[in-house]
Amino acid sequence: MAYAIVAPCTGCWACMPLCPNKAIHPHEKKFMIRVPLCTECEGEFDHPQCAAICPVEEAIIDETGKPLNPLGSLTGIH
Repeated sequence: MAYAIVAPCTGCWACMPLCPNKAIHPHEKKFMIRVPLCTECEGEFDHPQCAAICPVEEAIIDETGKPLNPLGSLTGIH
């Protein structure tokens, strides 16, 4: 189980320093999550730290493709 950073990512760098496992690294103009290092913050935090800080909706998805911050979750506009 691990999350993925996808196309809506703007490369703002907010998530990288917050990852407790240093699983996020820059790749081209975006970021990637190193699957072996990602624990989804289970047992450490109530919410995944990358999604908690991410200012872009639908930029981080779970293993099923579901966004951690779906459309409207940050802006309140659906």
